[in-house]
Amino acid sequence: MSVDVNHTLAGPEDAPALVFSNSLGTTGAMWEAQAASLSERFRVLRYDTRGHGGTPAPPGPYTVADLAGDGARVKWPNDVLLDDRKVAGVLVEARPQDGWAVLGIGVNVAAAPPGLGERAGALGAADPEAVLRDLLPALERWLGAPAPAALAALRERDALLGRAVTWGEGSGVGAGIDDAGGLRVRLAGGGHVVLSAGEVHLG
Repeated sequence: MSVDVNHTLAGPEDAPALVFSNSLGTTGAMWEAQAASLSERFRVLRYDTRGHGGTPAPPGPYTVADLAGDGARVKWPNDVLLDDRKVAGVLVEARPQDGWAVLGIGVNVAAAPPGLGERAGALGAADPEAVLRDLLPALERWLGAPAPAALAALRERDALLGRAVTWGEGSGVGAGIDDAGGLRVRLAGGGHVVLSAGEVHLG
């Protein structure tokens, strides 16, 4: 569900980048004073989230990533990140030989759980039931979606693409999601590996 995102870009093209996203019920104009000051030293991007300011809201249903906004990314294999903070996670318990799977989704709707510091974020929504009403139809749609469509949507929001990653056995740079859903990693010495499961960390 792509939309034309209303945005403003200012500052030197070769400067470090800063991204400002507006909170619910506001627009990117809320950052005008900060952008004016910081754009002397940074490349500052401000944008209106979907349904705010000059950015339209496409018809639902919406995924968790959609609800989190256009800045949301999926960290392989099962986390949704907003500004590199986890706002949702997915856990699947399956027995393919018996033909069943159980899917669990956790979403930080209003606020992040205490004690997790900067690792966790939230959607900032006040009404969990409203979020659920938007989310459940999207979940039903994606569970029945063709695999190529689901894979394309995942690739569009790949949080690890081009970024340094580590895991238990090594490190490298995220190189995209392969056709089987595995994470491709470019190694420092050349070549690639494909991870099919496990925990991967940024940096």
